[in-house]
Amino acid sequence: MAQTLITIRDAQKTYHSERGDIAALRDINLDVAAGEFVSILGPSGCGKSTLLKCIGGLHPLTGGAIEIAGKPVLEPPEDTGFVFQRDVLLDWRTVVDNVLLPAEFQRLPRAKWEPRALELLVTLGLEGFGSRYPWELSGGMRQRVAICRSLLLDPGLLLMDEPFGALDAITRDELNMELERIWDRSKKTVLFVTHSISEAIFLSDRVVVMDKNPGRIAAIVEIDLPRPRSLAIRETPEFVRYGKELRSIFENLGIMKRSAG
Repeated sequence: MAQTLITIRDAQKTYHSERGDIAALRDINLDVAAGEFVSILGPSGCGKSTLLKCIGGLHPLTGGAIEIAGKPVLEPPEDTGFVFQRDVLLDWRTVVDNVLLPAEFQRLPRAKWEPRALELLVTLGLEGFGSRYPWELSGGMRQRVAICRSLLLDPGLLLMDEPFGALDAITRDELNMELERIWDRSKKTVLFVTHSISEAIFLSDRVVVMDKNPGRIAAIVEIDLPRPRSLAIRETPEFVRYGKELRSIFENLGIMKRSAG
């Protein structure tokens, strides 16, 4: 069995304001194995993005603990890449210069890392776009650049916060395939926030289902589908069964209306 990389115990997150306290997360307990792809699935406002940011050291907990590789998370951990829903590219820098930002922040030699950046652009279907600027690219291409940037230093852990949520369905399918292929080859540990049941099933080894008010883990569903996966797997009885199981969980939570009949 793979070694546990992420350990979350009794994690709490409360936001304080003049109008009162808001409990964003309560009693979160989760272990994630090295090399595992785990999706965090839930409706808007359930705390899934907050949980990811706490794991990434971007938001401090107000209770409980998170450890990565046995070390408490008190700041953004090393060996971790981030991809957000907004690509957060710098429009005044070329594509390759955006990809090289992590190396630049760590004052690593450009000569060593530029070949890696160009290789990643080829991998993500952006060969020849290194000298372009973000404002010249489509939304899907910009998100590909953001993924390249997150992979530049070859992190062991990838935290992805609804990275494809703002894209059209066709582009989203393409990037799901790209990400599945990258994961299958590299076996990185991935935590992936989404509100799409289909996306969660397609990408994941396990799906963590979250309820809201306050955000908490309602269920964890193991996805036992063969890899590598193609989009055709979504038409199989097994995939459909997982979709029904997850919808049933949301129906029981009162988040989705029950189907008629």
